[in-house]
Amino acid sequence: MKMLDLVKTRHSVRKYLPVPVERAKLDYVMECVRLAPSAVNFQPWKFAVVTEGERLAALKEAYPREWISTVPCIIVACADHRESWHRPSDGKDHADIDVAIAVEHLCLAAAEMGLGTCWVCNFDVPRCCEVLGLPTGVEPVALVPIGYLADTEIPEKKRKPMEDILLQV
Repeated sequence: MKMLDLVKTRHSVRKYLPVPVERAKLDYVMECVRLAPSAVNFQPWKFAVVTEGERLAALKEAYPREWISTVPCIIVACADHRESWHRPSDGKDHADIDVAIAVEHLCLAAAEMGLGTCWVCNFDVPRCCEVLGLPTGVEPVALVPIGYLADTEIPEKKRKPMEDILLQV
């Protein structure tokens, strides 16, 4: 699939079939994540792929929405601030940027595999840290539910026109 077609296909999915995602597909998606670029190639990220049991149920409680109940897998994207690059001129920590790049690789790879995803950033961070036993310095940035779409209709993308996003320089 061409990149533009893939980008047009990928959207936030909030209706999932309660069907497990094959390990081979999850491995493919995570290989795409692993190869994502990062500032100075520090790769300051950790990912938890949670597919079953009490841990998956507990993560769903960290974001108590009805639609997430049928998701067979949640990938937790974490920034490792102990390993991230900081810009010398102002000290800006690039961990969140690097994780965001990797998560979008995840979402696009999932779409290529016929899977849906949704960025979830409004979740109970302390609960997520507890569920995963995260060490100090490792921050969960996003939960990414991943699975087969219950509704395969692709919604229309509402985006600003090109002239509204380009700076006139």
